[in-house]
Amino acid sequence: MSALLEIEDLDVHFALPLGLSGLVSKRLRRKVRAVDGVSLALSRGETLGLVGESGCGKTTLGRAALRLIPATGGAIRFDGEDVTALRGERLKAFHRRAQMVFQDPHTSLNPLYSVGRTLREVLEVHRLCPPAEMRGRITELLIQVGLQPELIDRRPSALSGGQCQRVGIARALAVEPELIVADESVSALDVSIQAQVLNLLMQLQRELHLTMMFISHDLSVVRHLCQRVAVMYLGRIVELGPTEEIFAAPKHPYTVSLIEAIPRMAPDARLGEALLAGEPPSPIDVPRGCAFHPRCDSAMDVCRNGTVPALRSLGAVDVRCHLYGDGAGAQGVGVASPPGVR
Repeated sequence: MSALLEIEDLDVHFALPLGLSGLVSKRLRRKVRAVDGVSLALSRGETLGLVGESGCGKTTLGRAALRLIPATGGAIRFDGEDVTALRGERLKAFHRRAQMVFQDPHTSLNPLYSVGRTLREVLEVHRLCPPAEMRGRITELLIQVGLQPELIDRRPSALSGGQCQRVGIARALAVEPELIVADESVSALDVSIQAQVLNLLMQLQRELHLTMMFISHDLSVVRHLCQRVAVMYLGRIVELGPTEEIFAAPKHPYTVSLIEAIPRMAPDARLGEALLAGEPPSPIDVPRGCAFHPRCDSAMDVCRNGTVPALRSLGAVDVRCHLYGDGAGAQGVGVASPPGVR
């Protein structure tokens, strides 16, 4: 299956402002390495889950992939075309084919606009619907996402969080995109509403043959929704592969920790042994070598000596870890007997 979206060695770095002393001393600006050399591809029709702790770069990667924020290095290709150089009408045409559903359903909508005006604006900007057919098309979009047409004249303040998120999904669908990036699109909703919105996304993905990047910190949701998973840590992909293979036999110690932390409802379930403690290091001062080594009890000298582990293929799974380097063997660490992680 051909790739619709290809990301190659993508960097997104943010320069920190210099204070007065920095200007006087002409000190170099420090950088936040939000995304640092990420390569990723999405096949047509698949749903890829992008997971990791808060601050790992997931949202930044999703926004950069859609040209909502500028990349500082690397390439982004959509349907074979380099989109990093697009401007004006060509960029607008790309945004018709690739849309985003944002995390906060309330702040992503203009509070002064009614539901109808929010959707009408999208249709007008992209010239997708004659004025005489506008209200009918908006009604179709509302029904498509499970909303009553009577909501067309209401503002976001009169809607629930779940209804606002459905409006956000309808806005993304209005331009008939091929790719949707869903950024934590259910995390701000009540648990009872999350399942409804997830089922809606799954239904729309099947019916419209959408390609989807689903960004989340909830691995249970990702397992339910996605065919593949990419695990991010401090701006880099540390593990990538088919969902069930990663959940059955995670290889990177960080992935092991995330999966062990998933709550289990069985009465005899116990917390995993590889629980992750502490906070990730600052993306301003990323540790030398493997960025995970300060939190990993399996860290070796090679992990600390400044050598960043390469992303290695182990069957269907790619993993960035010195445990699988030359001479370290390639046996998976597994959930049952993970390497020690503080």
